[in-house]
Amino acid sequence: MIPINNKLISFPPVLPQNPKVLILGSMPGKVSLEKQEYYGNPRNHFWPIIFELLNESPVDDYRGKIAIAKRHGLALWDSIGSCYRQGSLDTNIVDEEPNDILAILEEYPSIRLIACNGTKSYTTFKKNFNLTAYPDVNVIKLPSTSPIPGKYTKSFTGKVNAWREILHYL
Repeated sequence: MIPINNKLISFPPVLPQNPKVLILGSMPGKVSLEKQEYYGNPRNHFWPIIFELLNESPVDDYRGKIAIAKRHGLALWDSIGSCYRQGSLDTNIVDEEPNDILAILEEYPSIRLIACNGTKSYTTFKKNFNLTAYPDVNVIKLPSTSPIPGKYTKSFTGKVNAWREILHYL
């Protein structure tokens, strides 16, 4: 049994005026929570993948990263609103409660794609939400950008190629 003390709360969503793609992580990792930044672990491939896909020069400051995402119609949030977890592994998440993704879709009808960053984000989304009322919104599972090595970890180039799918919606 893993001792778990504090409930983790995800960040508020990052929303441009007319988002086209909603990228859902599962729950920010320990480094991201400490920095209060989406994908704040410098080893995470998320921001390098986004810069590559959008043909943007990399920036180090978080505000600059968020500005790039917003400028290109990317919204960021997490499928899990709160949970308990020791460390940063998704496999250690317990007592998860989802974020209200449908409220975002209701408020922002410009969203046409929900791109789940990894398996945990995708399975949490699918378990908690039915998009019958949103037939124009597609949902895809993309390889995790996490720096944690796994059995099915793709190379950086492999991740970039898989993540290219979001470009069809921007």
